Amino acid sequence: MNHSVYDKYPEVAVAGYDHEAWQGWEPIITALRNRLSQRNNVTLVVDCYPGVNLRELEQNVFPALQPSQTLNVENARLDETALHHLLARNLTDDRVFGVLSCHHLTEFFDARKMAHLRDQAESVPGLTIIYGPGAALVHPGDVLVYADLPRWEIQQRMRHEGLSNWGANNADEDMLRRYKRAFFIEWRVFDRHKTPLLNRTDFLLDTTQPGKPAMISGDALRAGLQHTTQRPFRVMPFFDPGVWGGQWMKNKFDLDPTAPNYAWCFDCVPEENSLLLRFGNVRIEIPSQDLILLQPRALLGERVHARFGAEFPIRFDFLDTMQGQNLSFQVHPLTEYIQQQFGMHYTQDESYYILDAEPGAHVYLGTKNGTHPQAMLDDLYAAARGERAFDDARFVNRFPAKKHDHFLIPAGTVHCSGAGTMVLEISATPYIFTFKLWDWGRLGMDGLPRPVHLEHGEQVIDWQRNTDWVMKNLVNRIDPIAQGDGWHEERTGLHEREFIETRRHWFTAPVTHHTGGGVNVLNLVEGDEAVVESPTQAFCPFIVRYAETFIVPASVGEYRISPTRTSQGQRLATIKAWVRGE
Repeated sequence: MNHSVYDKYPEVAVAGYDHEAWQGWEPIITALRNRLSQRNNVTLVVDCYPGVNLRELEQNVFPALQPSQTLNVENARLDETALHHLLARNLTDDRVFGVLSCHHLTEFFDARKMAHLRDQAESVPGLTIIYGPGAALVHPGDVLVYADLPRWEIQQRMRHEGLSNWGANNADEDMLRRYKRAFFIEWRVFDRHKTPLLNRTDFLLDTTQPGKPAMISGDALRAGLQHTTQRPFRVMPFFDPGVWGGQWMKNKFDLDPTAPNYAWCFDCVPEENSLLLRFGNVRIEIPSQDLILLQPRALLGERVHARFGAEFPIRFDFLDTMQGQNLSFQVHPLTEYIQQQFGMHYTQDESYYILDAEPGAHVYLGTKNGTHPQAMLDDLYAAARGERAFDDARFVNRFPAKKHDHFLIPAGTVHCSGAGTMVLEISATPYIFTFKLWDWGRLGMDGLPRPVHLEHGEQVIDWQRNTDWVMKNLVNRIDPIAQGDGWHEERTGLHEREFIETRRHWFTAPVTHHTGGGVNVLNLVEGDEAVVESPTQAFCPFIVRYAETFIVPASVGEYRISPTRTSQGQRLATIKAWVRGE
């Protein structure tokens, strides 16, 4: 069992717009020329997400269009020193944590220089091109192109090409600080800026793969996103090595065998992953965040959208320590702490669902009965100073972990997965708010000490989460819910402090589900493959394979999951998560 091929490049096929999709610079230029030729004096605005390679546009597109003038909006951006002063409160001095930005993009530009650009744009007849991040602030565009870029690709360019943050010459700054600036400031500001642009843009330009551009019309983009909310779909996963990483994903998912390990996989984190849309022979890669920004109600449902806004609150990711090492010993902030310190309105409650485990595997969870808080903190601080190793056996519970166990981890609970586990982490989605308390004396993949945040951690540890409380509330809380012919349903969590509900279905026959008006996220945790179908044929049958996470938008309503011919005779299982109602 569990031999089906995990799809690393899942696509959503969109019908009816093949003629509004172009691959390669020449077809893209022809499409733009055709649109621009409809007027004599015309302004082409090419607005961009930060990280888009403007040189590709300057070299491959603009000369071919023969403009009367070309204006780069970045000439009006504040200088690096002014930006640093503007952002200092959000950047902080911390290597990892900042404060979420509420800035608007207009604040990043010099008002007088912007006025000068506007005057220039109106002063020359013929074709004027205005381009760069924020270009639409100069002119709305007679023709508007938005060049988008997924966050994962931005991170890869930071790592491998020395990409600086927008408005900063900081390519030599360490990756954690550059990521921090992007996460807390740039992506927030530019998501606010691009949302109204995507709702009206004439074209969406994909330059994710250098030298392999693709473009679709704005109508095709919006139709594709609307179509995606009417069916099950997957986002494109990404994988990353880590100091504690293992070998399970490399073998199961046919990943690069030369990589030292794979520690992480973001299998369903739509605000970080890409969404692949297929228009005939053209594949477009966009941030799946665009779906959330433009279609939040259909995707999330009224109740979830009302509570979280245009944010996807459920995260499914993989943590692989098979033939690897322990994760860092850590804790997540309480709700009031994350709100007051970082400006995030909900915290990272989570759980570990064990997809697989080696003999003797275990999970660290909660403090031992009788632990004195100051004694444990003193030991952690001594370990942080390098005086001795943290005495985890004295202070922290270790629970055996086996396949299909489920450990619940409400914020404030100290925890980590031990070596020899393959974890499907089901959690809320505040991303990076993990306070490492002890990292087993290791250096990171970059050769630098991994940051430990005891000063934050000690403020949020819930010392009541001791052995007795954890065993009663957090370890394998399995409750039978319902059963039928060839299936049964179990509640596996989460704790009452957590807003995510999870259910596991074991089945050898079809099982009927319903979104209940809210988005569902599922993973096939047992069996080779299953098929997801609409009882009214509202969407095409959707095949899901072992360990693949998929999203069922709120608007789908009723759906059915069944074994396929490949998995006939197998006992299959899905784990399903959704946001609890009040």
